[in-house]
Amino acid sequence: MEIIMSIENLYALLHGLWLTIVMAFFAASGAIIFGSILAVMRNYFTHRWHKIFGYFAGIYIEVFRNTPLLLWMYAACFVLPVVLGIPANYSVLGTIGLFLYTSSVMAEIIRGGLNSIPRGQFEAAASQGFGFVFTLWYIILPQCYRKVTPTILSQCVTTIKDTSFLAALNVAELTNVSKDILSRLTSFDEIVAVFITVAGLYFIVCFSLSCIVRFYSHYTRIRTS
Repeated sequence: MEIIMSIENLYALLHGLWLTIVMAFFAASGAIIFGSILAVMRNYFTHRWHKIFGYFAGIYIEVFRNTPLLLWMYAACFVLPVVLGIPANYSVLGTIGLFLYTSSVMAEIIRGGLNSIPRGQFEAAASQGFGFVFTLWYIILPQCYRKVTPTILSQCVTTIKDTSFLAALNVAELTNVSKDILSRLTSFDEIVAVFITVAGLYFIVCFSLSCIVRFYSHYTRIRTS
């Protein structure tokens, strides 16, 4: 067990875990914001010239949700540097690909929350002098987020695990770091130890977030009962 328990390998695994968390955080945070915009566009932009934005949101969501995540990571890493003339930093570009894909999933989650809110609330808000934007910001979206927060947090857990796809692009996240360590091992016991360590690190992070989801769901049920 000397190799896996060495300071160098432990540091590499923890650094990979940190990069995994950072990439998942930025991808998920951006996806919640952009997904909210897409959900609003698809749900409410259905009249007059606004329909163009609704169509765009619908096409974006369906295209990204029905194509592989790894495909968009490859596209972000190999197409964006050429089109935009930016450095080929696979950690950043891979996170962008993950963000673009996750946004489509978040959009459908948030749209489900929007659909659960009666549209009559827009009329009630309009009677009090609220415009569309203020109604969304102060009345509709707060209710929506309360309903879908557990599902959003569950998707964040999935996003953390989805960062492992970046190992295919040689990004130094947790899965790729473990792959590099495994390539230097010959002992079966050491190989098993690496798998257990990496699985344990993923489990700690994802299970902690899952506990937050369960606690929030339980707290919400108590408040509404």
